[in-house]
Amino acid sequence: MNKPPPEPPDDSWEYRLTLPHHAIGSGVARNTVRSILTRHSLSDLADTAELLTSELCGNAYRYATGSVIVGVRWCDRTLHVGVCDESGVLPSPTSGDIALAGGRGLLLVSRCAQAWGSRTVSAGAGKVTWFELRR
Repeated sequence: MNKPPPEPPDDSWEYRLTLPHHAIGSGVARNTVRSILTRHSLSDLADTAELLTSELCGNAYRYATGSVIVGVRWCDRTLHVGVCDESGVLPSPTSGDIALAGGRGLLLVSRCAQAWGSRTVSAGAGKVTWFELRR
C-alpha cells in the first residue's frame, strides 16, 4: 500500500553549505540536498533538486574559482536553492542562448524548475544562480 509522503511542517528553514573549488563539490552538494529534503519529509522533490543543484554546482566549478556556497531554503511550500560563486558573469536567461553556451545544464534547469535566475552579488564580484521547486 503506497502512502502519500507526509506533509512537511509549515515552518521555514534554511541551510548553507560551503564547498571548496574541487571536482567532488557537485557530488557533495547533491548528497547534502537529498539528505536535507529526506529529513524534512520532502523526498518527492529530492530527485529534481539533486539534479539541478548538481548542474549549478558543476557550472560554478567550471566557470569560477574559489569556494561555492549552496543555500537551501524552504518557505511557503517552495524550495529555493541558490549557488553562489565568485564569477560576476551571469548566464543568459534565454533558453536558445543557454543551449549554445557550451552545455545543456541551464536548459535543464529552465525546463525542470518552476522558476530560476541569477543575480550579481558583492558589487559584481560574484553571482548567485538559483532555482525554485514548488510543492
